[in-house]
Amino acid sequence: MAWHLRSVKARQALLLVASYAFYSSWGIGFLCVLIISSLINYVCGLALRRKVTAARLWIGIALNLLLLGFFKYLPPLLEAGPAGSWQYDLARHILMPVGMSFWTFQGLSYLWDIYLEEEVDPSLLEFCLYMAFWPTVFSGPVCRLPNMLPQFRQEPVFSSSDISVGALRLVQGLFMKMFLAQLLGSGWSPGAGVAAGFDQVKSGWGGIDVWLLGMGFGFLLFFDFAGYSHMVIGTSRIFGIRLPENFDRPFLSTTPSVFWTRWHMSLSFWIRDYVFKPLAATRRDPWWPYVVLVISMTLFGLWHGAKWTFIVFGVYHGLLLVIHRLGQQTKRRLSIRLPRYLGVFLAWGTTFLLVSLGYVIFRAHDLTQVLLMLRSVFSPGAYRHFAMPRNFYLLTSAVAIGYFVFTAGCSWLHYWRARYNETISKRAEPVGGFRRVTFSSFTLVIGALFDFFATRLWWWFAPAVSIIAVCVGLAFYTQRAVIAVTPFIYTLF
Repeated sequence: MAWHLRSVKARQALLLVASYAFYSSWGIGFLCVLIISSLINYVCGLALRRKVTAARLWIGIALNLLLLGFFKYLPPLLEAGPAGSWQYDLARHILMPVGMSFWTFQGLSYLWDIYLEEEVDPSLLEFCLYMAFWPTVFSGPVCRLPNMLPQFRQEPVFSSSDISVGALRLVQGLFMKMFLAQLLGSGWSPGAGVAAGFDQVKSGWGGIDVWLLGMGFGFLLFFDFAGYSHMVIGTSRIFGIRLPENFDRPFLSTTPSVFWTRWHMSLSFWIRDYVFKPLAATRRDPWWPYVVLVISMTLFGLWHGAKWTFIVFGVYHGLLLVIHRLGQQTKRRLSIRLPRYLGVFLAWGTTFLLVSLGYVIFRAHDLTQVLLMLRSVFSPGAYRHFAMPRNFYLLTSAVAIGYFVFTAGCSWLHYWRARYNETISKRAEPVGGFRRVTFSSFTLVIGALFDFFATRLWWWFAPAVSIIAVCVGLAFYTQRAVIAVTPFIYTLF
């Protein structure tokens, strides 16, 4: 309905009302906090635009962090007190608004952009819409106003391409969340899921158990959060709004640095642009960027919550990034040469295993469990012990192998389609003022069919597949008496 309105402001107002109504379904109190945060950031932005000073920037940052800290970091500190005390009772009554971590970072990026003299001049209506835009308000991607503002102001244009791409992303996200993430989390038999491996094992873990639990949880988190991101990006694309990408085949990364340009990209790039770069520019010492890497990744871990496992997870990845940089420098000095494919395979395998080990730290309940699980990894005798059901090993291995096969197949199809389009453009020769296209092989015909299915079929086929996927998934889980579908993991952060 909003896209049929001729007035841009009327359309923005309707979208804002819809976004507020959507968010208020979680509670009017949550909506009040979102509105307060939006007003604080807008007023701080006005003050910064009048006079750009570091003091005004830091006041805005402090107000955002105080609000976020009260809801997100104060309750865990209060709960550390004795049960039954007033501090403990107060902590149990403080509930963090859903998505607060995401839209707080959007407000902070707005203040930073003004300080860095970006051309952003939103009205109060536009800024509130930016903070509360309904597809992203719960779990991102973390957007930036310079990207969103022109889209909020543009005239709506019906595009079959947007509908096709958006519907495809929506279906992909539904399948990843409703089927793959649920299957990995719960397993196809009791005790065979990743959740049971972390929550129910009492006899200790074997070395293979820990590695597969790390890999399994990594894929579970990916299917859950990337599935959500696909759904959000696809829904927005249908309405003509393009959001930043959040994932780009992260498990194919060959270095830790590449991994963090492919995993939770909107947050990774936020940390890079607004934490790492400003801090790194404060000193010229050659060792300082390494310190800033660890600080930045520690803050990345702390962003997930006030929990020691999250902090250690951030420190772990910060150290991985530092070691990688030092290793690259050593490699250049020693002129180490390996056969190309062997080098790429070793780099990918090492990165994949180290990232999987990091997920063990992230998912464990506490540091004691982290130490017990890592002890199994580094104890040769632990590799003779198997604590999980056989179905767990089959399920985790099948999902991992299936992901890599599917990713390779998609890459090949996209390459084939690009070659097809290139061939078509080269064979379109001018003849008598017209362009004549000739096909010389069966491959081009197959390429044309694939191009048709990829660009024109999804706009009507995707809704049907979505409905079928949801129905099949619900029937599958109902028949197996599995607990209800779990919420998206990143709504917890």
